[in-house]
Amino acid sequence: MWNLPNILTLLRILLIPVFVVVFYLPWEWKHITAASIFGIAAATDWLDGYLARKLDQHTPFGAFLDPVADKLIVSAALLVLVQVHATLLFALPALVIVSREIIISALREWMAELGKRTSVAVNYLGKIKTALQMIAITVLLAADPTKHPEWDILGTILLYIAAVLTLWTMVIYLRAAWPELSSMPDSQD
Repeated sequence: MWNLPNILTLLRILLIPVFVVVFYLPWEWKHITAASIFGIAAATDWLDGYLARKLDQHTPFGAFLDPVADKLIVSAALLVLVQVHATLLFALPALVIVSREIIISALREWMAELGKRTSVAVNYLGKIKTALQMIAITVLLAADPTKHPEWDILGTILLYIAAVLTLWTMVIYLRAAWPELSSMPDSQD
C-alpha cells in the first residue's frame, strides 16, 4: 500500500489545507503561491499514474484514492475561486464541473458493482478535460483579478472550455452505461 504513487496521492490530499490557507493569507504573493501549490498537486496527479504504470505498482488503495484526491483538490480550488468570482458567470462552470464529478463517480461505483467498470473507464477526452481544467484553475489562482483582469478572462474562458468538455465526457460515459441504466427495474431507495 505504501508505494511511491500512493504516497504522491496522499501528498495531493495533504496539500489541500495548505493550499486553502495560503490562498486566504493577507500576503502579496498568495495568488502565485496558491497556484504553485495547486500546480504541484496537479503534477502529482499525472506523476502518480505514470509511476504506478511504469513501476507496476497498482493497488486497490491507489485506485480508490487517486480519483478522490483529484476531485477534492479541484473542488477546493473551485470553492475558493467562486468566492473571489462571486458571479453566475463563474459559478456556472464550477457547478457543472463539480456536479459531473459527483455523477461520474457514482456511475463508476455502480458500474463496478455490476462488474462493468471498464465500460466507463477514463478515456482520452477525459484526460484532455482534466488537463485543461487544471490549467484553467492554475491560471485563475495565479492572477489577482483586480490587478490582472486579462489573465482572469483567459482563465475563465479556459474554465468554460473545460466545462464543455466535462459535459461532453459525461455524455460519453452515460451513453456507455445506458444499456445497464435502462435495463434496471424501477425501484426507489
